[in-house]
Amino acid sequence: MLDATSLAAIRLSIELSVVTTLSLLVLGTPLAWWLARGRSRWRLPIRSLVALPLVLPPSVLGFYLLVTLGANGPIGQITQSLGWGTLAFTFWGLLIGSLVYSLPFVVQPLINAFEALGERPLEAAATLRAGPLDAFWHVALPLARPGYLTGAVMGFAHTLGEFGVVLMIGGNIPGQTRVISVQIYDHVEALEYTQAHWLAGGMLVFSFGVLLTLHWLQPPTRHRA
Repeated sequence: MLDATSLAAIRLSIELSVVTTLSLLVLGTPLAWWLARGRSRWRLPIRSLVALPLVLPPSVLGFYLLVTLGANGPIGQITQSLGWGTLAFTFWGLLIGSLVYSLPFVVQPLINAFEALGERPLEAAATLRAGPLDAFWHVALPLARPGYLTGAVMGFAHTLGEFGVVLMIGGNIPGQTRVISVQIYDHVEALEYTQAHWLAGGMLVFSFGVLLTLHWLQPPTRHRA
C-alpha cells in the first residue's frame, strides 16, 4: 500500500498539474490565437521558442530555470528585492518550471484548432455585425473546443509525469516539492520496489487512459471509397 510520503507526492502532483493546466489554458489562448492568425514576421521564431521544450533535454531546461530563479539570477534578484526570497526549491518554482515545460503541449493543440477554423466562420460573424471580440468568444472558442480538451488532457498528463525539470528546479523536499516521479525514483533507489510498483503502476494506467481519451476526443476519420 501507499505510505504517507507517497500520498503527499500524489496530492502535490495533482495540485501542480491542475494549476499548471488552468494557467496554460488562460495564458496560452491569446498566444495560440496570435500564432495561428497573426501576420507578424516574429511568428516563426516565437512558435519555435514555444516548441523548444519538445526537443530540449529536461535537465538543460531545468538547469537554466534554476540559474534564472536562483539567488544570482535575474528573477531571483527581483524576488529577493521584493522580500519573497528565491523561487527555486519552492512550489512556485515548480509551477514556473511546469508552465515552461508543458507550454507546447497545451498551446500546440490550440494553434491547430484555431488554424482549422478557416476564414468563413469569422467572416460570417462579421456580416452579422459581430465585433472581433464577439466573434472570438461566440464563434472561435466553441469551434475550438476539441483543441481545448486535447490541450487540457495533454497539459495535465505531461505535468503529472515530469521528472527532470521538477527535480532540478524543485529538488526533493517531502510535502513541498517531491512529486510522483521523484517519489518513484526515491523508492527505487532505496530498493522499495513494492512502493515503486504502486506508484508506477498507477502512472501506467493513467497514461493509458490519457491516450484512450485523446483518441476518443479526435473526430472520426472518413474513409473514401
